[in-house]
Amino acid sequence: MVFVKVQKSKAYFSRYQVKFRRRREGRTDYRQRKRLCTQDKNKYQSPKYRLVVRFTNKQVICQIAYSLIDGDRILCQATSNELSRYGLNVGLKNYAAAYCTGLLVARRLLQKVGLDEVYEGNTEVDAEVVSTQVGKKTYYVDEVDDDKNPFRALLDVGCRATTTGCRIFGALKGAADGGLDVPHSEKRFPGYDRDAKEYDADMHRERIFGGHVGEYMEYLEEEDNTKYKAQFAAYIDEEIEPDDMEELYEGVHEKIREDPSPSDKKDFTPDKSYKKKAKLTNEERKARVQARKDEKNAELESDDE
Repeated sequence: MVFVKVQKSKAYFSRYQVKFRRRREGRTDYRQRKRLCTQDKNKYQSPKYRLVVRFTNKQVICQIAYSLIDGDRILCQATSNELSRYGLNVGLKNYAAAYCTGLLVARRLLQKVGLDEVYEGNTEVDAEVVSTQVGKKTYYVDEVDDDKNPFRALLDVGCRATTTGCRIFGALKGAADGGLDVPHSEKRFPGYDRDAKEYDADMHRERIFGGHVGEYMEYLEEEDNTKYKAQFAAYIDEEIEPDDMEELYEGVHEKIREDPSPSDKKDFTPDKSYKKKAKLTNEERKARVQARKDEKNAELESDDE
């Protein structure tokens, strides 16, 4: 008889410890989170801010958050659903919409903390990486004020893969152009060639203004008009042509800078017509199950006859 060593013995299981719930669910990368949240001890509990970017099936969510011992606190947030206030009703998940959402959350935050006039950001979108060296420290803004430092936030991508050209970096670029000090480089922006180690800012600028969407619209309209009408039905309803993309997003950027404040929610009226059903008692549930059994038995007996 072959001897088999028992690897997972009683001693093994008595010491086994499961991973954190959100790690088991694949929702939180705790190795990344620790490095984003851990602050130097000589900072005396000053918060370490994060630019949190998340994508759902319908929208982009950007938040400025900081962590406390009992959980995170959201200092400011913006979603791409708010872009309808600024004239953008379609394409709320693409790269250009992510840029607009990052720009919105940056301007909104700086307005909240009183830095919107000191740090205006990059008003001319040229997709170049802007940085300023002060002493031994690098700030990712045009100029650093003598009295007030820029607001620094670190990009939090969650569990998303940080591939070159990912939409997450569109939100980062929008926040950086909005005046936030977000450490970054051009190596993950669209237009960067890893082999040649060259960065094409014009390609990135075209992506910011939705040029890739306009090109695909033109291609699809020529090749398959039926598919074009089905896929871009919302654009057709809004009377948006492929050549109107840059003008559309330029107007959105201007309107965001004019008024980044959150909308007034006083006009919201909840739907009170919905009534939640009363919860059944244990006896009522058993009676309902028994009634279904009796109904099924009667149906089987009638089939046998």
